[in-house]
Formats: sequence, C-alpha cells, structure tokens
Amino acid sequence: MPRILIVEDEDIIRSAVRKLLLHAGYDVEDAGSVEEAELNHDPDQFDLIISDLRLPGAAGTELINRAPNTPVLIMTSYASLRSAVDSMKMGAVEYIAKPFDHDEMLAAVESILARTESPTQERRESGSNPSENGDPASIMYGKCEPMQRVFTLIRKVAPTETTVLVQGESGTGKELVARALHLSSPRAAKPLISVNCAAIPESLIESELFGHEKGAFTGAVSARTGLIEAADAGSLFLDEIGELPAEAQARLLRVLQEGEIRKVGSTQSRKVNVRMIAATHRNLKAMTRTGEFREDLYYRLNVMQIRIPPLRERQSDILGLARRFLVAQGDRVGKPNLNLSPEAMRALERHRWPGNVRELENAIERASILCDGDIITPSLLDLDGEGGDEYIPETLVEGNNEQLRSRETDSASDLSLEDYFQHFVLENQDRMSETELAQKLGISRKSLWERRQRLGIPRKKTSGN
Repeated sequence: MPRILIVEDEDIIRSAVRKLLLHAGYDVEDAGSVEEAELNHDPDQFDLIISDLRLPGAAGTELINRAPNTPVLIMTSYASLRSAVDSMKMGAVEYIAKPFDHDEMLAAVESILARTESPTQERRESGSNPSENGDPASIMYGKCEPMQRVFTLIRKVAPTETTVLVQGESGTGKELVARALHLSSPRAAKPLISVNCAAIPESLIESELFGHEKGAFTGAVSARTGLIEAADAGSLFLDEIGELPAEAQARLLRVLQEGEIRKVGSTQSRKVNVRMIAATHRNLKAMTRTGEFREDLYYRLNVMQIRIPPLRERQSDILGLARRFLVAQGDRVGKPNLNLSPEAMRALERHRWPGNVRELENAIERASILCDGDIITPSLLDLDGEGGDEYIPETLVEGNNEQLRSRETDSASDLSLEDYFQHFVLENQDRMSETELAQKLGISRKSLWERRQRLGIPRKKTSGN
C-alpha cells in the first residue's frame, strides 16, 4: 500500500485530502508544516508527498531537498501559478491548483505513483500495469455509446504527437480528456500544464504563457518562466482557447509552427518540445469568419478533434454518474448509506443539465449536505431552482457607483441574480473592461464569461477589454 504524506497548514483542506486518500486505499500521514513533518516522520520514507506551497516556516518546496528520493506534488492557488512553475523547476513532479476536484487529485496521485519508483512502493511488485492508469475509462465515467467513441479516439491519438482540439460544453469534462491524453502518451512522465485562458486577465496572459524578461513592463522586477516553457517535453492544455487575445494567438501560432517561444521583452527565441491540447465550447470556425480567431491557428489546432457529448445526450450515464458522486460525497460528509429515492432518480433523468456533469456533481453535493436521513428526494436536489430565487446581497457590488446602489436598493425585492447581472453588464460593458466588470460583480473573469454564454450576452470587442 503506497504511503503518502500530506503537509498543509489549513485543517479543513488537510482533513479533506486525508479522507479522500484513505478512502482510495492509501496509507496516509499528515503534518501542518515542513518542520512538523520532519519532527514526527521521515519524509523520505514515503512514496509521495503532497504539500501546500505556502506554509508557516519553510516553504513546501523545501521538502524537495529534504526528501530527495520522494516525489513532491505541490498544491497552490491559481493566482500562484508562476510560483508553481518555479517549484517544478526546483524538482516538484507536478502541481495542482486550488480549488481542485477530488477526481483531479486522485488522478494526479495515481499518475505520479505509476511513473515513479519508490523503495517502499508495494504495488510496484503487484504486477499492475502503469499504463492502465492513463486509460480514459479509469479517469472518466461513460458507459454510453457516445462516450465509448470518445474513449476509442483518446486511445488512438494519445500515443501520437498530434495536436488535439477538445470540443464540449462547459462542465462536460474537457480537462479530464486532456489528462487521459497526457497519461496515455509517451510524455506521461513529464508535466501536464493546464491553463484556463478565460481565467487569466488579458493584460497578463502573454506573460503567463510565454514568460517575460526583467523590466519588460511595469512590475516585471525579475525574469519569469512561462507556462509553455514549463511544459517542455510534456503537454500543455489550453482550456477555453477561444478567449485568447489576438497577440497571444499570433505567438501561439509560432509555437505550433516553429516549436519556438520568445519571452515578452526578449529578442531571443528558444526551442520547446510541447504537445498541445486545446479545448473550447465555442465555434472556432465561426469565430474565424468574424475575425475573432485566427484562421491559420484554427487549422493548426484542429488536426484531431474530440467532441465530448453534453450530459443530455448521455441519458444512460446519468444515474451511474450520480451514484459515483453519491458514494464520494457520502464519504466526505460522513453519510456512507446515502441513496436516491425512485422519484429523485426520475427527476435526474428528466432534467436537461445545462451545466452538464459539473451541475450533476453540484446537485448531489448539495443534496448530500442537506439530507437528514439516508434517502435523497427531488426537493433536496432542487433541480427546478435555476437561481431565480436568489437576490443580490447589499454588499455584492463594491465601490461608490451611486447608480448601482440605487438600483440595488430600489429593486432588491424583485430583481433576481441573473436579471441583475444582465442589466449591469449591458449598462457598463462599453466603459469597463472584462476585468473591471468581474471585480465590480465580485466574481472571476471565468465566471463572468460563463454567465455571458449562458445568458446570451456577447462580449464587446473593444480596445478597453
């Protein structure tokens, strides 16, 4: 049984990861700091260390030096991706961005244990085949015919160097496809770097992807390695690639054509060997006709296309997915005997699932928490509640925009969250950038973008954005 050490100073996160790994069959110990880990354990006697990047005392990356024979998986917030890249340069085998879902964590752990040899790793001698851990059927769930076709495509294209474009609606599991492609490829021992292009401010995206030299722009106090360079010899997953601004598209095209990157502020290029996996829920072909997406880049990306079906086209998978989420969530909240009532099952099958698998997982999580007994009923799933009963809290919008405050005061009793969002965006998008809109609404740029798509509010392409 593989031994794993968790080093995390936040009790809630440490406890959640510990329970998750114990349930998955691992032998788990934990500590709140590097110093505590060394005091109570011998870090080099574990098969894997999972550590937060920022800890009281020594940083989590210090464990790379103090346990040189043990692979280290670094946990970090998305805002600290640059630090995560630096930690991989220091010797971390992989990073995982918070907040992460449980399947993502388990897949990362399985991948690391499969590709590293540790003195105490018992399953190395059990005859298990490490390549099986990258099989899409072990990473994603899908018994229906459309998903079986997806699995077949992944198995065929993964061993190649072909660029892949993954298409699917939000919440269908595009990142899981990227992980399956990477883990089934000859690059599995190298990093998979995942980037959501919609979640990074447009002013920073070139620096994040390609890196920058010291003094390249205001605030660039030192040179930085970009995420593409960090993925050298591995795979790069660019989620929501349709959100890339024009200049970044041109730079990315050069990476695909020439295998070269040039840091922001640099005159020198360097070669990189990266397998590119891109994903989007948008129609990139249509975007090339409107000039929003480069046609030459589209054809470079669209060598092999994998389409993930929405959940409404996977009718036979709905209850199977729900049961998997129910078991996992039941373990997390200490309710191992949770079951769905027949009426709840019918409600799940009738629902259209606009948010796809992610919406289903959220519904099960919510119902598991609210359930007082062992049976989940339709009312606990709350599938008819699409947010129309949610109202704007008085403190949602920060700042001193009097027009917004008066609207909030006058209409809070009858204005739903979606109505408020739509009114606010339409009234302010001509004078605010996407980042400013998101900040005023108190949400991320990715959430802003996803709500635009759901409500059919096109994004204004102005110089201010």
